[in-house]
Amino acid sequence: MAVPKRKISKSRRDNRRGHVNVTVPALSSCTNCGEMTRPHRVCQHCGYFKGVQVMEVKQQF
Repeated sequence: MAVPKRKISKSRRDNRRGHVNVTVPALSSCTNCGEMTRPHRVCQHCGYFKGVQVMEVKQQF
């Protein structure tokens, strides 16, 4: 079984992981209320998707 002969330094290890990062989620404005939402999803603020109400939203006090 292959076993590393030397310890891989933190710098060398982290250089391999340079492409692993957190990306900002894409946002678009709701066509009904203008709230920023994720694309292709129902607006959590008003319950509309593509101009059609698809779910009832409870009012928050």
